Amino acid sequence: MHIRKKDTVLVIRGEHKGQRGRVLEMYPKKKRILVEGVNLVKRHTRPSRRNQSGGIVEREAPISLSNVMPWCEDAKAPSKIKMKRLEDGKRVRVWEINGEHLD
Repeated sequence: MHIRKKDTVLVIRGEHKGQRGRVLEMYPKKKRILVEGVNLVKRHTRPSRRNQSGGIVEREAPISLSNVMPWCEDAKAPSKIKMKRLEDGKRVRVWEINGEHLD
């Protein structure tokens, strides 16, 4: 997976198409990610020690990795990410749109 935590992504398919957000969690085995502010669902919770009042809580739900594309802030556009090996043997992530390093 070329997308990592704290990367900004753009939703390109589905109900939330066009929304951008930061990646909060990765689920590589399920090929899903949790994006901040995208795919909000309502959960009915009962009162507990952590949540004294209970009630309806809105939180993010995971979306498929195929429905998002990394967002390049420099180019202000979505772009694929390629892996490139440097001369010292280190692998780095590179934007396809402009060739700049991510890390």
